[in-house]
Amino acid sequence: MKKTKKAVDNNGIIRDFDFKQRSVRVFYAILYGIGIIIAFVGIAPLIWVVFSGFKDIREFVRDAKILPSKFNLDVYSTTWKQLGFVRYYVNSLVSVVGSVVCAVFFNGLLGYALSKIKPAGSKVVYMLVMWGLLIPTTTSVVPLFINITRIRLTGSFIPLWLSMGASAFYVILFKNFFDELPASLIEAAKIDGAKDFAIFTKIAVPLSQAIIMVVVMYAINAAWSDFLLPYLVLNGSSFETVMVRLFQFKNGKSNDVEILRAVVFALIPPIVLFFIFQKQITQVALQSGIKG
Repeated sequence: MKKTKKAVDNNGIIRDFDFKQRSVRVFYAILYGIGIIIAFVGIAPLIWVVFSGFKDIREFVRDAKILPSKFNLDVYSTTWKQLGFVRYYVNSLVSVVGSVVCAVFFNGLLGYALSKIKPAGSKVVYMLVMWGLLIPTTTSVVPLFINITRIRLTGSFIPLWLSMGASAFYVILFKNFFDELPASLIEAAKIDGAKDFAIFTKIAVPLSQAIIMVVVMYAINAAWSDFLLPYLVLNGSSFETVMVRLFQFKNGKSNDVEILRAVVFALIPPIVLFFIFQKQITQVALQSGIKG
């Protein structure tokens, strides 16, 4: 019985029996073809960038073909050494790790407080958080940078970490998730004498792996691809991230092909991360019920 149920669950929305109908087969073929076209459109620019990196500047300008005349990995090795990418990879890794920790801890803590603790004034705070979603990020960069300069945190990763720990979007995600946690668990912990912070760390967090993974994925992508704030805070220090270095490299004496190779180096970590965790990302997104 269990085997039969499992087999039915794995069939999906279109069963083998449905394929006996011609209309279903035609619909499936059209849907499959659209999926292939979308996938090709999405991956084609990446393929072009990688292949163009194997060309020299003359071939890149004169030859419009996608495939290069030869595949020589030495050109990528030369650009890697010229950029000194190892140091910037490490800097970006430090920035990403700190940003992820702050994004999960601080936003999760506020989301839990608004959802379960509900102290005096929590409705006002929640309203302000919701209003924060309407404010474009770029409009807050100038006052944020002024404050960072006043407290002398330029040339440090701390502003990048704390800015990721103050995201209205992540707070809303956490609050909506915590709203679904059974109140009986919280009440039982309080009866046993547990404090609010202990309940958050020992009960709420272990039960929130789905939403935590969603926020982690969002935070990793945002922290790795962020340019403006790292450029303002870290430019001229020894802590520039990959995106800052890529911008500096673009404004230097490099030609277009060398810039494309640098772009490939900047794209490698997110792509590798996706291929490693693509199954978990899909499952978590479905379990969390988040759309868009």
